Amino acid sequence: MKLFDPIRLRELPLANRIVVSPMCQYSAIEGRASDWHLIHWGQMLMSGAGLFVIEATAVSAEGRITPGCLGLYDDACEDALGIALERARRQAPPTAVGMQLAHAGRKGSSHVPWEGGQLIPRDRGGWTPLAPSAVAHAAHEPPPAALDNDGLARIRDAFVAAAHRAARAGIDALELHMAHGYLLHEFLSPLANRRTDAYGGDFERRIRFPLEVFDAVRSAWPAARPLGVRLSCTDWVDGGWTLDESIDLARRLAARGCDWLDASSGGVSPAQKIPLAPGYQVPFSREIRRATGLATMAVGLITQAEQAQHIVAAGDADLIAMARAFLWDPRWVWHAANALGASVQPPSQYSRAAPRDAAGVFASAKVGQR
Repeated sequence: MKLFDPIRLRELPLANRIVVSPMCQYSAIEGRASDWHLIHWGQMLMSGAGLFVIEATAVSAEGRITPGCLGLYDDACEDALGIALERARRQAPPTAVGMQLAHAGRKGSSHVPWEGGQLIPRDRGGWTPLAPSAVAHAAHEPPPAALDNDGLARIRDAFVAAAHRAARAGIDALELHMAHGYLLHEFLSPLANRRTDAYGGDFERRIRFPLEVFDAVRSAWPAARPLGVRLSCTDWVDGGWTLDESIDLARRLAARGCDWLDASSGGVSPAQKIPLAPGYQVPFSREIRRATGLATMAVGLITQAEQAQHIVAAGDADLIAMARAFLWDPRWVWHAANALGASVQPPSQYSRAAPRDAAGVFASAKVGQR
């Protein structure tokens, strides 16, 4: 396999194996996409990546991380998303668009990162976060409200409703967020899930609610469109969620119709100790892919074209997902194609951009409407 080889997820063809990873922009208004999203999505759709995944999108208002987070929980959110996405797509070469559906769990009601990221008190415009158990993320924070069975049913149904809205908006692929300390990850991890009912305790009970959500969304989502999962493959904390558990869960997800596993890690505890290094999460992708046969995305400090090519060629992942690399260089794919002797399709308006020593990087051009 090569980085610029095409790949198909169900009936969705991707021109290459490069993915713009979902990145929170904290720029929505009451969950609704704004002009910022139009500009940001337009840049990412012209990047040349095979798949662009829209940021973590809350399935309910209390499921937002911050008041500025994107949502898909009412008609106004759906209308704003559809208009902004249609306008961004109209100007760009054909690119598959995914969306990550999420619920923030006990990390909800937070300030945006550049304002400190701390929880917002209710008397200052915040709300009460929801979680599997009344266990705070950090010792200095107030505990969230533990979900009862009615609350679980409402959240499961909210994921389903958001999937229907995403389908109507023309989203090509969905990813369920089971990582980074948000609600579905909180159910998986014994560090956050202290329940003593059917949804907490041993492995089988901790995975029950995330699998119920997956099954419900897979049933609601069109059969031809792919559905993946982002998973924190380890908590990086003794006594937390492990890679072996991730492999077991991945097998069950594959049997239920999961199309890829986005192999990330951490986020559920401030006590985590992450050994940051280039490609530090690639072993998770490799082990899950080899143990389960499920397609995987590698993510995390992958920044160089040759590095990404090696990961794919070695069979460590089927897809390479990057986030901040695209914020720093929205033309990363163009430069990688030039370095690896591949080609991309730019908008016609940019077809004269390549310097002479990269003249072969543009295979053809697609005219955007003006």
